[in-house]
Amino acid sequence: MELVCVEDFERKASSQLEKNALDYYRSGAGEQFTLGLNREAFKRLRLRPRFLRDVSQLDLGCMIFGQQLKWPLGIAPTAMQKMAHPDGEIGNARAAGKAGSIFILSTLSTTSLEDLSAGAPDTCKWFQLYIYKDRSLTEKLVRRAERANFKALVLTVDAPVFGHRRSDVRNKFSLPQHLSLANFRGEQANGVVTMGGSGINEYVASQFDASITWEDINWLKQLTHLPIIAKGVLTAEDAVLAREFGCAGVIVSNHGARQIDTVPASIEALPEVVKAVGNDLVVMLDGGIMQGNDIFKALALGAKTVFIGRPAVYGLAYNGQRGVEQLLTVLRNDFEITMKLTGCQSLGDIQSGMVVHESFYSKL
Repeated sequence: MELVCVEDFERKASSQLEKNALDYYRSGAGEQFTLGLNREAFKRLRLRPRFLRDVSQLDLGCMIFGQQLKWPLGIAPTAMQKMAHPDGEIGNARAAGKAGSIFILSTLSTTSLEDLSAGAPDTCKWFQLYIYKDRSLTEKLVRRAERANFKALVLTVDAPVFGHRRSDVRNKFSLPQHLSLANFRGEQANGVVTMGGSGINEYVASQFDASITWEDINWLKQLTHLPIIAKGVLTAEDAVLAREFGCAGVIVSNHGARQIDTVPASIEALPEVVKAVGNDLVVMLDGGIMQGNDIFKALALGAKTVFIGRPAVYGLAYNGQRGVEQLLTVLRNDFEITMKLTGCQSLGDIQSGMVVHESFYSKL
């Protein structure tokens, strides 16, 4: 049967992935309320299309940090992608490159910075980063990202510790023995995947620094010429701090609902962030993107581009690089249909008034 939407890829992946990996990829924190909200919040937004406009030709291109992209969707950092398919991060990144998208490599990847750079040389690549207790470990990763031609650093700000993911604890999640955290080969951190309980939580306990503050961005900025993007911002207050401490952009994100439950959906938090810093920083979004009109809604509310995490992993699990290429084609085609049916020839035609909350109509 033809796969025509993200849910089709999700069902295929769910039937093919081993339970330990599937639960890791799809689970959220706590009771998983926000996990569902990431999708449901988009459904509470209504499109207000305009008609009798020439949409015979579309221009979906956008410029992000000097990089010309074919359309405003990229692939968010997701850990340990070789659990989904042997193509892993390289397959995912190559698919992103073919689609003209950004690929963000997770620090906790099963492919090293260097191997990804060699394997996907034509893809625009960013590197997701944590600031560790051992600052020299972070500095090494920054230097490696620079040498490997990554174009930006994506600093995750919402993880002083990892959230309570009940499925991982129940499963006593650990990385399969044939895989490793490739960016830490030769570092003592490599052994954490075999620790008892949740290997990820053990990793956090030994390497993550719960004492970091916005001041630490000053230290990071002194290390690198690369733009720093704060990922995990959910409030206007933190967006303003990101601006004050020199970030070039923010990704409005709740970490795929994997950190703390009952926080807002990313799309719910987007408007206040855009209002606070949208004229000064590049504001982006991840979380809950499942179809073309989700992309449109995020752009109408002020995001410059959006990112997908789980959907790309589902495409990877289904059929490796080709599965991700197929998934991105499905999403692009759906976005093109949305653009035409709302009367928008280019991204500049998308206006904020074209998306409203459902309550707009309940007043009538």
